[in-house]
Amino acid sequence: MSDSKGMKRSLTLIPVVLFGFSFMALATVFSTYGIAAQLSHGMVPGSYLLALGVMFFTAYSYGQMAKVIPSAGSAYAYTQKSINSYAGFLVGWSILMDYLFIPMVNYLLFSIFFSAAFPSIPAYVWVLSLLLIVTVINVIGVKMATKANALLTILALLFIAIFIGLSIREITGGTGTGTLWSFESFYNTNEHFSFIVAGAALLCFSFLGFDSATAFAEETIQPEKTIPRAIYIIMFTGGILFIAVSYFAHNVWPLYDTFSNADAAANEIITLVGGKTFATFFLAVYGFTAFGSAMSSQASASRVLYAMGRDGQLPKRFFGTLHKKYNTPVNNILVISGFSLLALVLSLTLVASFINFGAFLAFTCVNLSVIFYYFIKNKQRSFKGTILYLIIPLIGAVLDLWLLVNLDIHSKVLGGIWFVLGFVYMLVLTKGFKESPPEINLSGEHT
Repeated sequence: MSDSKGMKRSLTLIPVVLFGFSFMALATVFSTYGIAAQLSHGMVPGSYLLALGVMFFTAYSYGQMAKVIPSAGSAYAYTQKSINSYAGFLVGWSILMDYLFIPMVNYLLFSIFFSAAFPSIPAYVWVLSLLLIVTVINVIGVKMATKANALLTILALLFIAIFIGLSIREITGGTGTGTLWSFESFYNTNEHFSFIVAGAALLCFSFLGFDSATAFAEETIQPEKTIPRAIYIIMFTGGILFIAVSYFAHNVWPLYDTFSNADAAANEIITLVGGKTFATFFLAVYGFTAFGSAMSSQASASRVLYAMGRDGQLPKRFFGTLHKKYNTPVNNILVISGFSLLALVLSLTLVASFINFGAFLAFTCVNLSVIFYYFIKNKQRSFKGTILYLIIPLIGAVLDLWLLVNLDIHSKVLGGIWFVLGFVYMLVLTKGFKESPPEINLSGEHT
C-alpha cells in the first residue's frame, strides 16, 4: 500500500455525473413510490418538488465549498476547514453513517426483488453475489466503474422514457384520472400541507447522489469547476425525472390507498401500463440500478474513509493508504464490504432509518460552512456577498433542519445514538478536547 502520490486525477465532468446518477439510482423513484404515496396522501410530485427546492439551496452550498476545498472528504472537509475540526469530525461521522448504510440498502432491495421473483434461491445468495461483484470492480478502479455507470444510466433512462410513454397511452385511453393535466398530485386542497412535508422528508433520500460527486474531487480534473457543475446537473436532472415519473404514476393510479402492497406499488403500476413483460423488464432494470448504486456508494464511502484516515481522524496506517497497483483505497473498500454483510440480518426499514438523519445533519453543516468560510472568515459582506454567502445558505440550513425535525422517530433515535457514539470517540481521540483532531492540509500533503 502507498499514499505518497495520492489519487490520480483522471475523471472529467461526464464520468463524475454518471457516478452521481448511479449513486442516486434513478429507478429509486419506483421503489419508494408506494411508501411516499401513503406518507404524502398521493401528493408525491409535490413532495419531490419541495425536496428539490430544499436540495437546491444545499447543492448551491456544496458547489461553493467545492470551489475552495476540492477534497475527497466532502461535507466533513468543508465543515472542518470552515467551522472547526471538532464540528468537522462529527459531520464526517454523521455522513459516514449514510455512506456505510446506502450500499446495504441496495443489497437489501436487490435481494427483496429477486427473491420474490425467484423464491427457490435464498436471499443471502443475491446479497453475497452483488456484494462480491461490486467489491471487485471498485478495487480495480474508477475507470472500469465509469464504463459500467454509463451503461446503467442509459438503461435506467430508457426504462423511464418507456414508462412515461406507456403511461400517457393509458391515461389518454381513460385509465386513472383520464387526463394528462391533473395537478392535485402537487397539492390537493383537501389534504394538509404537512403530508407533502412528510413525503419530502423521506424523498430527500433520493437526491443523495449529488453530494456523492464531491467525494471524487481528488480524482477529478479541474475539480473547482467540474464538481459544482456535476452537482447541479445531477440534482436538477434527477429531480425533473423523479417529478415526471411520480406525476404520471399518480395519474395512472390516483388512489394511493388502494395498493395491495405499498412496498410493491411500483410493480402494480408498471404491470398496469405495460403488462407482465414490462414488469419483467423493470425487474432487470432495477437489478442493474441497485448494482450501480451499490458500486458508486461503496466507492464514495471508501474515499471518505480514506480522507478521514489520511488526516488522522481514523487510524492512518489502515484507512489512509492506497493500493500500489490500483491506486484505490482497498482497505476501506473491504471494510465497507464487510459492514454490508449486515444486510443478511438487518431489515430495510431499520437501515433506511439511519440514512436521512446523517444526511440532513451534514447538509445543514455544509450550508453553515459557506457562511463561516465566505461571510465570516473572508468577510465577503457586500450586498451581493450577503445574498450569496449568508441568506441563501442560511435558508438551506433552516430547510434541512426543518426536514430533519419531520423525520420519523426511528430515524431520530437511531441517528442520535450514532451521533453520541461519534462524540464519545472524539472525546477519546482528542483526550477530552485537550488536543484538536488533525486537520486537512489543502496543499495535498497530510500529516
